[in-house]
Amino acid sequence: MFRDFHSASRFSGQAAPFKSETTQHRDYKGNRMSSEEIVLYGDDILRKPTKPVDLSNSDLKELIEHMIEVMREAPGVGLAANQVGIDKRLFVYDVGEGPSAILNPKIIKQRGKEIATEGCLSIPGLQGDVRRAAAVVVEGLDPDGNEVRVEADGLLARVFQHEIDHLNGTLFIDRADPDTLAWVSEVETEEE
Repeated sequence: MFRDFHSASRFSGQAAPFKSETTQHRDYKGNRMSSEEIVLYGDDILRKPTKPVDLSNSDLKELIEHMIEVMREAPGVGLAANQVGIDKRLFVYDVGEGPSAILNPKIIKQRGKEIATEGCLSIPGLQGDVRRAAAVVVEGLDPDGNEVRVEADGLLARVFQHEIDHLNGTLFIDRADPDTLAWVSEVETEEE
């Protein structure tokens, strides 16, 4: 299960519960990120398409390492840069095979469909069923600027689609079956 809303009216009349507690996006440079710094639903940065990564940024690898740390601490299996207040087109992920990052990613092929339950680190406690491609091919760059092409299915394909949606300003709630969206307690989440 990975944990990564539209209008509050979609949730049985419940008010939108989250807004980032920080009004300014913190610069990763010199500031240690933590899961408390994950941008929460309601912050504008989550709804805007991100800007391409400039490979000349000397702090890029440091940002990626910090994002991996935040993702692990949360815990999650994917984290987009805009979820930590950074307007850059990159995400980190780890589905059990070690952490990695893809910069300027794009999905170039999709096949099949499957439905699975998703959540989001930016909307803690909310889950819902989302239909996504069963397999994808993603192209982008690795942290060294080398071109990469990753063929993914199962959980990895789902993580890639979820995180690329974040980079495009789309949240899982935009794609979820509204009848399946539900708040879960921490106890229920830990049992999964």
